[in-house]
Amino acid sequence: MLQAAAPSIEMNPSSTKRKSKRVTFEPSTLQASWKSHLQGLCQLEREAYAFILEFLEEEHMSEFAKLKFLSAVETLSSAVRAQADGNMDNYYPKAILAKKIEILILEESTEILMGNMRQQAMLCIVALSQVNPPFRLSQKLDLVNVGVSSLFSLPPIMPSLYRRDNASLYLQTVQALDDMLQALVMDGMNPNMLILQHFLEIILPWSSLSDKVHEQMRALGTISRLLRFICSFPELSHMEEFSMSGKLMSIFGLFCMDCNHEISKEASEALHYLFKILVLQRSVKQKTETILKDLQKHFHGAWLASLQDLTLFFKKYLTPEERADMIMVSMEAMTNTSRHDISAASKMLKMILKYTIPEIGKVPEIIQYIYYHMNSITETTAQKTIKKILYLLSQYYTDEVILTLLKIEDQSQKGVCRPWEILASFPKGYEMIMDYLLQRLTPHQRSKDQEPRHRTEISPLIATRAIHELLLEPSRRMEVQSFFSSLFMALLFQISFLVVEVDTEISQDQQHIAECVDPISSTVEALKTLMRSSGYGDYVSSIQRHGGWWLLVNPERHYDGVTVLARSLVINNCWHNRPLFSSIIRFLQDPDCKNHLTALVFLTELLQCPDVAALVDDFTTHILANWFKSEEPAIVKPLLQMLEVFAKHENMVRRLRILQPYVLNYCYSSNSDIVLETLLVLKNLLSHLTWRHSSSFLIQLTFTLVPFFEEVSEHLRLAAFEIYESLLAKVKKRGLVFPLKHQILNLLVPLVLHLRDVNTDVALICRSALCHTAAMLGWSKLKAVFAEKDVWNILGALLEQETNKALWFLKQCVALFKSPQVPIRWAAVWFAGQIIQTLDLEEIDEIEEAYTALRHMQRDSDPMVSCLTTQTVYILEAKKKLLLAKAPTSCFCRRRPQRHYF
Repeated sequence: MLQAAAPSIEMNPSSTKRKSKRVTFEPSTLQASWKSHLQGLCQLEREAYAFILEFLEEEHMSEFAKLKFLSAVETLSSAVRAQADGNMDNYYPKAILAKKIEILILEESTEILMGNMRQQAMLCIVALSQVNPPFRLSQKLDLVNVGVSSLFSLPPIMPSLYRRDNASLYLQTVQALDDMLQALVMDGMNPNMLILQHFLEIILPWSSLSDKVHEQMRALGTISRLLRFICSFPELSHMEEFSMSGKLMSIFGLFCMDCNHEISKEASEALHYLFKILVLQRSVKQKTETILKDLQKHFHGAWLASLQDLTLFFKKYLTPEERADMIMVSMEAMTNTSRHDISAASKMLKMILKYTIPEIGKVPEIIQYIYYHMNSITETTAQKTIKKILYLLSQYYTDEVILTLLKIEDQSQKGVCRPWEILASFPKGYEMIMDYLLQRLTPHQRSKDQEPRHRTEISPLIATRAIHELLLEPSRRMEVQSFFSSLFMALLFQISFLVVEVDTEISQDQQHIAECVDPISSTVEALKTLMRSSGYGDYVSSIQRHGGWWLLVNPERHYDGVTVLARSLVINNCWHNRPLFSSIIRFLQDPDCKNHLTALVFLTELLQCPDVAALVDDFTTHILANWFKSEEPAIVKPLLQMLEVFAKHENMVRRLRILQPYVLNYCYSSNSDIVLETLLVLKNLLSHLTWRHSSSFLIQLTFTLVPFFEEVSEHLRLAAFEIYESLLAKVKKRGLVFPLKHQILNLLVPLVLHLRDVNTDVALICRSALCHTAAMLGWSKLKAVFAEKDVWNILGALLEQETNKALWFLKQCVALFKSPQVPIRWAAVWFAGQIIQTLDLEEIDEIEEAYTALRHMQRDSDPMVSCLTTQTVYILEAKKKLLLAKAPTSCFCRRRPQRHYF
């Protein structure tokens, strides 16, 4: 180390200017605890030690005595260092000596540099730092603070012919300070980076806060030389905990663009050595040499080369938190009054954030700084840069940005800054943020394997609030149109989720927000704002007049509110009806999606819009058909209502064939409410269907209704007969194809017998159905009988006219033996008896099934039915005996023509 020449101090009277007797070493005058350690010292060292004791006892000492004291301390330090287990505290407390030296430095003038007292004091600290015990951190910081302020506060010292000695003394003192800093930063054999960090916290304010050029130059030069010293060590203590790299890079980078060439040069060197430390400590060893060579090429090079290195190190060698510090320091520079500082900060931020942004830490702190200082940054370029930072962070750390902004607004007064306006000022960024918030809005709808992008994930409530804030910004009304449908449905689904499922789980991140915001009302307000910002303010008022908003937040009437909301869009022919339809269909493609009931209720009403109905195709209908597989009553109801809507539009009615098997399957549900609801819907459906478009469906329906004709439930039975009667009314004679005609004839006897139904409405409907049947079959004579006569006359006339169908009629009677109604069973047995009396021998042989059924009916619970059945069995047996007795024996006898069903 370069040391200034110290005056030679001899321990004799002739060598001092003090008029005192010779200083002699007398062990008897020392403290007993130190006596044993003095034996190993030579006479000169003992005399130095004695002078130290004498000096410390004096209050006012001359300049020469002070220098002599410092020399004595150095002498004693050398002696202690030479000892194997030397310890300065064995002779005198090291801390007291350091404090005395600190006082000597403080006594030096900061107005002028005279003498080498300052220099010698710093070198004395160097000597003390090399002996035990080591300085405590607080002692080191006090010494550094005193040494730095004593030297940096001096006025500018410019070398000249007349002040050459003064300039030389200054350079020697600067070197002494460097030596002191280098000695104090050491921890054993290696520099301690945590100690360095504390030193830098003392030195940096002289560069960043001072407005004096010479102070800035001294601070930057001191740091540069200290970093250069550290570069020479391959290993550094506590490098992982050193967290100032980002701040240093930003400060040095800004000073590199300073208009003063000397400041720029000092900052460039400091930045170079900082880069070198980072390369040595954080780079892959195989690449270290190459990177160092490249750095050396740029040493004292053009600023553009340094800026490129700055960008490289920002992305590859800084931690996320250090990158944040670099951004923060640069933003702070933008609040300065100096246009040069603002320009430099803008250039640096633009460069380091020009390409893909790396991971950034302390995002909330950056957002808070922007929030509170945006209004104080008035320079145009700086404003653009700050907005760009906010935009980039909102892209990569949307959750943290949104959460921080809402926390700030909740904890402070409004109007400090309008960050939402800044976010909205970037069209593409606005859409990106909205799209991201949409994903956060309904987390229960995302797949389980979808991982969050960022370190924090905002809740649906916070996402809703953020969407609301962004929608309030009028500058992005056009962008709102592009995602209106998705956002509308997402907010509606969120309302359903909150109202119906009552999700009470609130994450810690949103607890403070939930205390001041009602989730349901907040989401409803966001939905209203969306409609207003899209030009649908009148719709909001219309929904209000019809009580739609109140219904929407009522758990018991929520889906009525959804219906009112959709109906308003349909009535007003909303432009977004078609996009809304597409959004719902995409949503329903997922069989596990939540809020499907809301989607189905909304879609049922939306399909009544002609433009929407025109979009329905086979693909869409198949998606809906998958939901018809559900038997949950709440889902079945809107699906059946949707079926009625399908029948009203020509484009959709053609797709009923796809839904037909699923709808008819509801008729066989184990849930009687679903069955009744299905029959009622089918009844209404027939009023809209035509034979031309729905013949196959109507024929299939005819077969489906048969089991319901004998239902115990009068509601189900009545509905079934009403449907059948309506169906017959639609069938024209020319459309009477084989399967339908066969089924109509197969249901002829049940229609007649149900004229005795206990439900008079059923009886009336059956008579009307009989008239339709007669008209279709061309039975003009029977038509009048069906319309006017009673059951017995009708059955007699039917058997008389259609004798060839007697066995078919008998089979229908047998099926009605199981009817739950006594009058119908009685009439069925009676008609069976009438038919049997018309049969010949061959036909009698073919009614074994009927005979078995009659034998069983003899045990009927009703005595009248049982009695009539017994009589009928006797008639059957008597008929058979009579026919056998009259049967011709010749094989050539004439046979009666065989009767056919059809």
